[in-house]
Amino acid sequence: MTPGRATLSWEEKSPSDFVSAVDRASEERIAATLGEHLPDARLVGEEGSPDLDRLANGVVVVADPLDGTTNFLHGFPAYAVSVGVLVDGSLRAGAILDVTRDEIFTAVAGGGAWCDGAPIRVSSIDVPARALIGTGFPFKHVELIEPYMKQLPGIMAATSGVRRAGAAALDLAAVACGRFEAFWELMLQPWDLAAGLLLVREAGGVATDLSGAPARVAAGPLVTGNPAIHRWLLDHLTRTA
Repeated sequence: MTPGRATLSWEEKSPSDFVSAVDRASEERIAATLGEHLPDARLVGEEGSPDLDRLANGVVVVADPLDGTTNFLHGFPAYAVSVGVLVDGSLRAGAILDVTRDEIFTAVAGGGAWCDGAPIRVSSIDVPARALIGTGFPFKHVELIEPYMKQLPGIMAATSGVRRAGAAALDLAAVACGRFEAFWELMLQPWDLAAGLLLVREAGGVATDLSGAPARVAAGPLVTGNPAIHRWLLDHLTRTA
């Protein structure tokens, strides 16, 4: 652990869910930038303004100021800043900054998805045995551990591997640029997925809930992937529910 990180104060919002001064400072910087460039926009952020009733009308910016806080606090190099923009409830733009790789993923509705200015597409792999799948453990919602553990063995057995890095925004960016063929998690929050949903869709991928309905910027489960592997993964999750 670096000296600066070693002296950083942590607070526990709930079991296994931490916040630091870095999270709060990042959200304050996002708020200040919006005040300068989009003064009429409302901010829905994980730390200072998590009001989910504010998503429907006008220009709303949904931000995770530090996705992967636990990784950051331990010096594990997988954490990001994620910002999605909704207009009257519809996703219009998104950006995810992979801090340790210094990569910026961006998407505009109808305008495609990009990494560092180069266009990206989901993977073309359509055989589960060759697919690499991302996931997120239900560490905040212990009641979801049992159903998750029913899902995991079949996916592990049928694919080339399952990875859990601990930052959902980066997992969704990985789907969008073809590093993962698919990703699923049983409970995410709007700030976890807002930017990533648009990235995946603009890169040619699919994002749904567990019923197969299009995923929304809301709390709940998420299944994403290229069209073929998403279909396979969703079918497996449905069978093992």
